[in-house]
Amino acid sequence: MQLPTIRTLPQSQLFSRNLKKPNDSQMIADPVLDPINFILTEDQQAIRDVARDFAETEIKPHRLEWDEAQYCPMDVFRKMGELGFLGMLIPTELGGAGLGATENAILIEEIARVDPSVALSVAAHNGLCSSHIFKFASDAIRAKYVPPLARGEVLGAWGLTEPSAGSDAGGTRTTAVRDGDFYILNGAKNFITNGTVGDTAVIMAVTDKSGGARGISAFVLDKSMPGFYASKKENKLGMRCSDTSSLVLENVRVPKEHLIGNEGDGFVQALQILDGGRISIAALSVGTAQGAFEAAIEYAQVREQFGKPIAQQQATQFKLAQMAMKIEAARLLTMKAAWLRDNGQPFGKAASIAKLFASETSVQVSEEAVQIHGGYGYIKEYPVEKFWRDSKLLTIGEGTSEVQRMVIARKMMEEFAA
Repeated sequence: MQLPTIRTLPQSQLFSRNLKKPNDSQMIADPVLDPINFILTEDQQAIRDVARDFAETEIKPHRLEWDEAQYCPMDVFRKMGELGFLGMLIPTELGGAGLGATENAILIEEIARVDPSVALSVAAHNGLCSSHIFKFASDAIRAKYVPPLARGEVLGAWGLTEPSAGSDAGGTRTTAVRDGDFYILNGAKNFITNGTVGDTAVIMAVTDKSGGARGISAFVLDKSMPGFYASKKENKLGMRCSDTSSLVLENVRVPKEHLIGNEGDGFVQALQILDGGRISIAALSVGTAQGAFEAAIEYAQVREQFGKPIAQQQATQFKLAQMAMKIEAARLLTMKAAWLRDNGQPFGKAASIAKLFASETSVQVSEEAVQIHGGYGYIKEYPVEKFWRDSKLLTIGEGTSEVQRMVIARKMMEEFAA
């Protein structure tokens, strides 16, 4: 099947009104905004259809095989790059699709509906690495690194987490010491999506040990730099065809121009990037739940017990109704957060609410899908056991559920105090 590329689609009305793009820390003064409209535009429907057709034809036939082999399908990512999937949030002048968080969420959900692990790699590439460089790097660094990322010629990774710095990112131990026109980076990052297969990475490192979180800076690195390499590839419970590994930095000489922003800006930048990334993880969660839900309905209609399909048993119907309700609520929360971001409004709290609710919904729905399948749900021949395994990471990555509750509570208190 010949699929149209996202880049050939007309720009939606949402992006033809020259709205100020979100700056994460700023709010448009007295903006004129349309009410939230949850009906997709024609362009958004076209993006959904392209993504769905691609997932069904290029990913679905291989997902169980890739999962078993822990195989990262680089040829599929190259095809997604050609379609514009890997440059959704990047403007056209830098090789991207020039779209927004809503369109990116639609894409991520559709890929996750078939294989959450492939969607995870896309989400990390789009929402973390590429977005960080595009938003905060110099024009010269943008021009060098963003177009290949947006075209899918290389995959991007994002290095914040360390053995001693998980939820407490302020515990970063990787260092960057100025040496003339270079910084010398030493340390290690772990649990990095696209760590082995990614060629370009944003790395957070301490430039001022006395500065705490304000002493952390961000740098753009690539695998051509001596001393920068991937080490341990993780053997994971789920998301097994999404590459996850450690990154090692041994006396890596990074040109000073690769510093993103100013020294000490890295932690603040990371928090803003994580806000946007949480919308992607929320969408990924919705897609995972949707995929498990559809598999459960299909199975329930053909599996007979006590003389009739279990879909006609009230106990199963109640389960399916509850699953559908939670998925719909998660999708609406995700779309609201994306809409706020696309319209230049503060969206941090909405992103955390969406990520928290959608990720926990994904786990609950996937588990119920296994339960509906009974013993067959525990067998790898059926996809629901994979959705179940994949779903758990969504309550951990890009801020655990506990961290999301902390963020939401802090934002509520700030609003109350104001």
